[in-house]
Amino acid sequence: MTTSATWKVGRLAEASGLTVRTLHHWDTIRLLSPSQRTTGGHREYTEEDLVRLYQVLALRSLGLALDTIAACLDAGVDPARLVRDHLTSVETSLAALGVLRERLVRLGDELSADQNPTATALLDALRAIGAPGPEGERSLGHHLDADQSQVLRARATALGPAMHYVLEVEWPELYRRAERLRAAGTPPTDPKVRRLVARMDELSALVTGGDAGISAGVRAAWHDDPAAMSGDPGAPADDWRELADYLDRARNSPA
Repeated sequence: MTTSATWKVGRLAEASGLTVRTLHHWDTIRLLSPSQRTTGGHREYTEEDLVRLYQVLALRSLGLALDTIAACLDAGVDPARLVRDHLTSVETSLAALGVLRERLVRLGDELSADQNPTATALLDALRAIGAPGPEGERSLGHHLDADQSQVLRARATALGPAMHYVLEVEWPELYRRAERLRAAGTPPTDPKVRRLVARMDELSALVTGGDAGISAGVRAAWHDDPAAMSGDPGAPADDWRELADYLDRARNSPA
């Protein structure tokens, strides 16, 4: 019978390039806790703990915050899937930048030749920038002022890969769980619903920089016109509004 290897905190810190203080902190916040303790009470990490450590470091290299990494791993999100999704997003962005470059070169050539750029060239360049559609802009414009819209765009740029994770992985999963609970008749005051709402609000604060006005404005825009905000004319407005109302009741009901 073989015995699995274990690592004391000092040895693991040296092998991973982390400090003992960092590992102690990660234990305190329940990001990476040793599965065993020696009879003297010292931390002892197992091979399973090393797997989680690798996942933490891989996700941190993508720019994710520690609380987001913890939520990702505890929810059972496959890090390999996250990397694949991120790679797909990067490749899509590179392709879009290539299209934008071609169209800007064409636009620049026309301007350098002292020609007024054609409407087609201008519209092609605007479409390649990937700005929100006019319907979505109008819907947000009813709820956000110009400064708030600028803050929202700046936050999206600053978050980089973390924004991809929030929008493409965790947030949709939270909404799917909430919809299952609503469809099952779970009261909005149920602790499971409250925990989902709390995490949604944490992500909202991450995206908006903690600006409650922007968070409320974006929620209101989605509530009023989910088809415009999503760019999908077939977005189920009634279903979205029922779920949004359900989450608001959970958010606003007394503890």
